[in-house]
Amino acid sequence: MKTTKLRVKKLDERAIIPTYGSANAAGADLYAVLDENVTLLPGETKLIKTGLAYEIPEGYVGLLFARSGLSTKQGLAPATKVSVIDSDYRGELMVPLHNHSQVERTIASGDRIAQMVFTPYIMADFEVVDQLEDSVRGEGGFGSTGKK
Repeated sequence: MKTTKLRVKKLDERAIIPTYGSANAAGADLYAVLDENVTLLPGETKLIKTGLAYEIPEGYVGLLFARSGLSTKQGLAPATKVSVIDSDYRGELMVPLHNHSQVERTIASGDRIAQMVFTPYIMADFEVVDQLEDSVRGEGGFGSTGKK
């Protein structure tokens, strides 16, 4: 398993450093830091603080995802579905948590609210051309490869 050092700054003394739920977990769990419980009405989105700022190494990105149990059992997931945390961002990481359920949901300080995966990326050097190479799929759009 490959690891890399990642510097984290506590912006709030109550902040919990992300944890991995198992030895092979890809996503690190993020925890809420709140002065008081936050209730999300059905269809509502609120920014939930983590109390942490990150120094993601250059060439890496943090990808913020829903926690599967929280999203399937309670209907709470990041409003953005996937958030991109760039390596040059140094502000507090906040999770735009959305309530997809039909009932109120309450978040307390210390609750696990999302997970973040760190991965390397490449940047594209865009080249404008008059024609693209042919492929088997061609210009087939949504659903063009079939259902199975």
